[in-house]
Amino acid sequence: EVQLVESGGGLVQPGGSLRLSCAASGFTFRNYAMNWVRQAPGKGFEWLSSINSGAGSTSYADSVKGRFTISRDNAKNTLYLQMKSLKPEDTAMYYCAKGRRPDYYSKYARFDYDYRGQGTQVTVSS
Repeated sequence: EVQLVESGGGLVQPGGSLRLSCAASGFTFRNYAMNWVRQAPGKGFEWLSSINSGAGSTSYADSVKGRFTISRDNAKNTLYLQMKSLKPEDTAMYYCAKGRRPDYYSKYARFDYDYRGQGTQVTVSS
């Protein structure tokens, strides 16, 4: 059974930083691209970032480019999202998501995933 468990969210002031983690199990993590998406209150899902299985390629939404960094540790089956210069508009539930197909990555793909975790809340407020 695929399990994705996010952690690291919380309340942070504007301009602050947080690092989210996603612990993966139930599949061969190192074979799949991974993604981060978010959903703000009353809004649809927004794709944020993707990383290929080997961590050599990444892509970002314009809204977070230069502020967020996706990474992964295949030895620990863990995905990360380092967030800096946080803004109130970054307030949302953040989810990690598993790519659909093994050994596939496209920098143009946006919602190419089949499983999503339960999410971790990030609130940016003074």
